[in-house]
Amino acid sequence: MTRPENWVVIKIENPKEKDPLVRTIYKVFASWAGGYLDGDAWKINSGIDRITEDEYTFKFYGYSGSCYICQKGTYGTGTSFSTGVLTDLIKKVEERGATMTILPEDTDWVDL
Repeated sequence: MTRPENWVVIKIENPKEKDPLVRTIYKVFASWAGGYLDGDAWKINSGIDRITEDEYTFKFYGYSGSCYICQKGTYGTGTSFSTGVLTDLIKKVEERGATMTILPEDTDWVDL
């Protein structure tokens, strides 16, 4: 189980993809702020397969079997480093003819 400090959900759309099941995919972009001895870190899950919710968290289950436990109230990239990484990823995806967007915080995650 992965517990990010901050998180966003990204939507990747590839109009060139022939298989409609993978033409649009949702993923968790997770980030952690580093400390004195280590730097900031980030990670993207394999793709969201299922989502559950409780009073304090959303649990995003990935295609690989991973589970990202995301605390409510911590939506966002967290640090300028993570924002920069995500901005760079968005540009690289667009260079390949696809789009990557960050979904708004008020998205109904369970109905995604």
